Amino acid sequence: MFAGLASDGGSKVRMLLTCVDALPDGSEEGISYAIDLGGTSFRVLKVELGAGSTIINRKVEHQPIPENLTKGTSDDLFNFIASALKNFIEREGGEVEGRALGFTFSFPVRQTSISSGTLIRWTKEFSIEEAVGKDVAQCLNEALARNGLNMKVNVLVNNTVGTLALGHYYDDDTVASVIIGAGTNACYIERNDAIIKSLGRVTNSERTVVNVEWGSFRPPQIELTPYDICFNNETWNYYDQGFEKMISGVYLGEIARLVFQKMAEESDIFGTAVDGLSTPFVLSTPNLAAIREDDSPDLREVGKILEEHLKLPDVPLKTRKLVARVSDIITRRAARLAAAAIVAILQKIGCDGTLCGSTQVRTMRGVRRRTVVAIEGGLFEGYSVFREYLNEALVEILGEEIAATVSLRVMEEGSGTGAALLAAAYSSARQKNSE
Repeated sequence: MFAGLASDGGSKVRMLLTCVDALPDGSEEGISYAIDLGGTSFRVLKVELGAGSTIINRKVEHQPIPENLTKGTSDDLFNFIASALKNFIEREGGEVEGRALGFTFSFPVRQTSISSGTLIRWTKEFSIEEAVGKDVAQCLNEALARNGLNMKVNVLVNNTVGTLALGHYYDDDTVASVIIGAGTNACYIERNDAIIKSLGRVTNSERTVVNVEWGSFRPPQIELTPYDICFNNETWNYYDQGFEKMISGVYLGEIARLVFQKMAEESDIFGTAVDGLSTPFVLSTPNLAAIREDDSPDLREVGKILEEHLKLPDVPLKTRKLVARVSDIITRRAARLAAAAIVAILQKIGCDGTLCGSTQVRTMRGVRRRTVVAIEGGLFEGYSVFREYLNEALVEILGEEIAATVSLRVMEEGSGTGAALLAAAYSSARQKNSE
């Protein structure tokens, strides 16, 4: 993290500056919209705000993205998104004139202003190569104009920043946010004087939100196994996003499938009809979670998933137990790595009892201070065993006394709602400055 703050390209952890130097404080009012794009579906939102950190009304619509648009052209993708927003606004009977629009774009972006940024590269399922290097907010603005919508992006953020904004809106002790869903990433509030690569940058605040981009971290202490997906050249982002591939929802089920495939190659525990194990990504992480959470005596759900998804009928109980054990190991490793990464951020900003890492002894010093980490993502929210392992690891690393001061607070629809809040906040600030 220090290396990433010192220079661009200085670290696998990119530490991208977001241009967000003010977070919602509860004074925002009115209606704003948001688009939240980060995976194979996106969300459009309408958020009505009242005084005193009150969300009066929130409407959310989910829209799947056809697979051909994730590998087509940028015009086709952004036209599809703009059209969905237009239809949503028309159904809601809303006006667009003067409405703020937040755009959550959860891919690595080099931010050039609060409302613009160029795409560094795609992650997850997307591979629209001609979009790399383009200003994604401008791409959306042009698509909005083509669809007859008189509105522009006020704020461009990623999902971590949106989640942090919503967390801070409700609780100003929120210092960081973490996404653990289809992908994983984090952001936090950093002192400007600690950001060496941007010293001298003009800002209205003493702090800036930093997008960690921890998915590309390759921890030297963690030995990759032959089953970790960065060894498999049939998958997306070959030799990339190594940390994300050990933690996030797109990949955990695939790691398990690769282990099961190797077991089938070296033994007959699955029988002889094992062709179903050769299909990449046929086992989803929700399947993995259901396998791990099956507590029936005969592991009936495990057998059902193996038959339905991997075409492995009549798997004996002994093998089902092995399958559940593998699923547990993959889950536990992912959760503990996520916990360690959260503690790294707390250590960087002095909230873990080590005086920003200057001592290896974690102990409570001075006034007991509360620290809130906003968190969003289907893997964390929907997989109870993953949450338990993560919380267990936080206590193990921090110690019970300091862990008791750290609160992980789930933010439902945080990334999109937070973008709408930030759009309202920055739109209001611009209006005040122009008066």
